[in-house]
Amino acid sequence: MSTMIFPFANHHLTEEGDVVPISILSLIIGEAPSPSVVVLKPQEEARDESITRIVPIWIGPTEATQLGASMEHLRYPRPMTHDLFLDALTNLDAHIEQVIIDDAKGTTFKAKLLLRQHGRLIRLDSRPSDALSLAVRQSAPMFIEDRVLDRVSFPYIHKAALSENPEAVLADFHSFLSTLSPDDFVS
Repeated sequence: MSTMIFPFANHHLTEEGDVVPISILSLIIGEAPSPSVVVLKPQEEARDESITRIVPIWIGPTEATQLGASMEHLRYPRPMTHDLFLDALTNLDAHIEQVIIDDAKGTTFKAKLLLRQHGRLIRLDSRPSDALSLAVRQSAPMFIEDRVLDRVSFPYIHKAALSENPEAVLADFHSFLSTLSPDDFVS
């Protein structure tokens, strides 16, 4: 069974359902005991030109460090866990096809890591932090299910303000994130 991606505006239809491409907007590494947060930005057509949506996901310090290393393309003398996993995939003639964040319950998010080995598609359950770290390392596409995005996203960034004064908007954004807590996501 293969996953076909069909473009429809900025949404895609996969076997998993309607998904929206995402990118990592920011990674904020908190000092213990505070959690870190990875902020995802959907690549979608804005419903209101002045607002976009963001999806903050709280992660642990180790996961944030791994994701940060992926984003900075850091290589260490000895392979880190994610590098080892990708080396194993390469040696098995497999690669990461895509990552899909497919569920959220309270502050716990779930993801699927889709691997391709020859014609075979392999779906693995994953923590979003691991799936994102691997996707970044391999430049694989990242998605979030539309129904999850609607449930967990926050409206925030004003695009017009961003182009006029990006430093101020970024400072406001970081201030906004610092006021959020995992309890804000409990339904």
